Amino acid sequence: MLIMTGKVHDGSIQVDAESLPEGVTVTVLVQEGDETFTLDATQESSLLAAIEEAERGEVINASQLLRQLRSS
Repeated sequence: MLIMTGKVHDGSIQVDAESLPEGVTVTVLVQEGDETFTLDATQESSLLAAIEEAERGEVINASQLLRQLRSS
């Protein structure tokens, strides 16, 4: 799974097309206004630990995640 950013131009979403194969399906999340979120100390600690795991390469792919979610 990739996370990319783009911009809307003349009603179309523009991203680096060289990074995506032709015909690929994408999901778009749109930020609404000045949307923010707040974490308590425990949530912030969990988020930072997860970021550290990802930076060390301790990740699973989307298919594995979906299998785990379906079995729980």
